[in-house]
Amino acid sequence: MKERKNEYDVVILAAGDFPTDVTAIRILRNAKHLIACDGAVEELLEMDIEPEVIVGDGDSVSATTRAKYQHIFHIVEEQEDNDLTKATKYALQHFNLPDTPTFCYLGATGKREDHTLGNIALLIHYYKQLNIVPTMVTNYGWFTVSQGKTTFAAFPKQQVSIFQIGCKRIESKGLKWNIYPFNELWQGTLNEAVGNSFTIDSDSAYLVYQTHKPKE
Repeated sequence: MKERKNEYDVVILAAGDFPTDVTAIRILRNAKHLIACDGAVEELLEMDIEPEVIVGDGDSVSATTRAKYQHIFHIVEEQEDNDLTKATKYALQHFNLPDTPTFCYLGATGKREDHTLGNIALLIHYYKQLNIVPTMVTNYGWFTVSQGKTTFAAFPKQQVSIFQIGCKRIESKGLKWNIYPFNELWQGTLNEAVGNSFTIDSDSAYLVYQTHKPKE
């Protein structure tokens, strides 16, 4: 059964809205490998948490922080990838990880909406192209990626949204409304778990969002 974890092989903190949810903070503090993307390190240090590596082009980090943490700064000046992808590739190249490692992304939503959409869209790309299992945890819920038949841990009245592009077959059990191959991204939103789990079966990859709390 697929469920949100409290520990991941790699945790990457992006420079969006800093996580405040208790689950996200726990993940930060329990990180086996913690990478901060550029300016995200400033708020991280305010919580007395030091990353293993800081990845980015350094344009949003104070001179004081850069000087103090120069030994863990990995400058990547190319602009083909965003900082989230730079950090992901760094982890795959430098850390001793299992064959299909679990990655958790925090602070990847909020602030600029184009960054939020881009970061969410990258999850399926990472899953397909980088052979990792990505999870993005926000202050309100979490995104995961899967394909084929997967059962997800849930709870009654948990709000669930499914995003898929290219599925010719996709169906569900345990959701308030059965799903099908949607033509538009918004069509799979605002569903709801009716019990302690739900199952999705498809012929291609899909993105699932689940809330931390049930609908009141």
